[in-house]
Amino acid sequence: MSDIHAQYNEVEKLIDDEKFDEAAAELEKILAEDDTFVLAHLALARVYTKTGDHEKAVKHGERVCELEPEDAFNFTAMSVTYQKAWAGTQDQEYIRKAEDAMARAQQLNAR
Repeated sequence: MSDIHAQYNEVEKLIDDEKFDEAAAELEKILAEDDTFVLAHLALARVYTKTGDHEKAVKHGERVCELEPEDAFNFTAMSVTYQKAWAGTQDQEYIRKAEDAMARAQQLNAR
């Protein structure tokens, strides 16, 4: 297992223990090494959603969809992130984006 995967596995333990600030800091370090590490972006989307930083959560979720545009799971996860961002902010734009992301996931699944 590569060092980056070992680092990521340690971060998952922090997330499980709800040490979100520590987890976010470690995930940001991983991304400083490799901005294409999808699992770290997915985890940051989760962490920032849990801490109410919806703008950052959305940014990391969108990055995942850029990195893996053919993966339906990523668009499903993005839809959920947008829905939670809407719930936290009441910004209607997030609902539109959630619907678009879910439509994209369904389109990918239909292939």
